[in-house]
Amino acid sequence: MTLSVVIITHNEEANLPHTLESVQPLISDGKGEIIVVDSHSTDRTVEIARSYGAKVFVEDWKGYAAQKNSAIEKASADWILSLDADEEVSPQLADGIVKATSRDLKAKRGYYVPRQNFFLKRWIKHGGFWPDRKLRLFERGAASFGNRAVHEDARLVATATHHNEVGNLEGPLLHHSYPTLSEYVDHMNRYSSLAAEMIMAKGKVRFSVANIIFRPLLTFIYNYFFRLGFLDGREGMLLHLYHAVYVSWKYAKVWELSRRMKHS
Repeated sequence: MTLSVVIITHNEEANLPHTLESVQPLISDGKGEIIVVDSHSTDRTVEIARSYGAKVFVEDWKGYAAQKNSAIEKASADWILSLDADEEVSPQLADGIVKATSRDLKAKRGYYVPRQNFFLKRWIKHGGFWPDRKLRLFERGAASFGNRAVHEDARLVATATHHNEVGNLEGPLLHHSYPTLSEYVDHMNRYSSLAAEMIMAKGKVRFSVANIIFRPLLTFIYNYFFRLGFLDGREGMLLHLYHAVYVSWKYAKVWELSRRMKHS
């Protein structure tokens, strides 16, 4: 079996070398390929990708799901491993991928992998952030990413001859998501705008004190206390606090968009 590692990028020169180095045992010696779809990076992202032997395609930004599906469509191997540019395959996960893709016809069509999320360089083990399983390994043609502006996930495509059989791999996928607070704030600002647009697409939403104040408060209480987020120390407190702020931003931006449409 061969493997295509597919990644979308934009100005990822700081993260990409770690990601590409981690998948070398999976694709070396003709065992696979790396597909990178870049959206006009202005740093050394494309140069770095090509230095690792990646096939690089530069395309206009189409949205997270559409960009990832474009990368999947370019894959030619039997199996596809979809990664973000800030993710790293652990040696344990690499071993699991080799075993999963080397099995006979009884193999699953796809596999969930556990993501080990880091915030300010600390592994966040509670509050719903572990094991954070995502469908990232699947047979070519068996899965695609849903048409969502944010929080897009891969899903298996049902066929008449195949059941949606999914397995679980145990080795962690290391997600170096937010090494600094400023990067987290920038990311959540972008995501809250996209999430607001998704909500607006479902219908007009009025200003809601419940959504802007009480929903974020309840989100923090649930994740920080009931899901034991407080066990992750200062980093856990900051993560859940700012995630609650993200929820507030999202619904405030929904109101702003609704107001703008009303006066346009």
